[in-house]
Amino acid sequence: MKPKILIIVADYYWHIAGGLQVAAEFTLQEESISKVKYKIIKVPGVFEIPVVISKNIKKYDGFIALGCVIKGETPHFDHISKTSINAIMKLSVDNKKPIGNGIITCLNRDQAVVRSKSKGQEATKAVLSVLKSF
Repeated sequence: MKPKILIIVADYYWHIAGGLQVAAEFTLQEESISKVKYKIIKVPGVFEIPVVISKNIKKYDGFIALGCVIKGETPHFDHISKTSINAIMKLSVDNKKPIGNGIITCLNRDQAVVRSKSKGQEATKAVLSVLKSF
């Protein structure tokens, strides 16, 4: 049976998220050679990713969380980054399902653009690797 993967894309920074999504889809198609079924759900920001995973946890074998948080002038960056990533890790461990972390946390847009070139692929490969080990 084909594993089912849900890709959740936080498109607040759509120009970054779009690149992450393209890389994830390309990697799924190239690495798994049509052995994986996947769906994409878009959410407004990374804070919404854990609830979408939680709602769909029983429907999918693995998840890929994609998005970007860029530091601003307030502590909002720290709170959103930490709570979102901690919630994703808890969901993964509690449900024993791989969740690829393709959420970029950067100090500026230039860093985000550079990291977006590899992060979607890395998160996807991580999920596929863990699924193969089950």
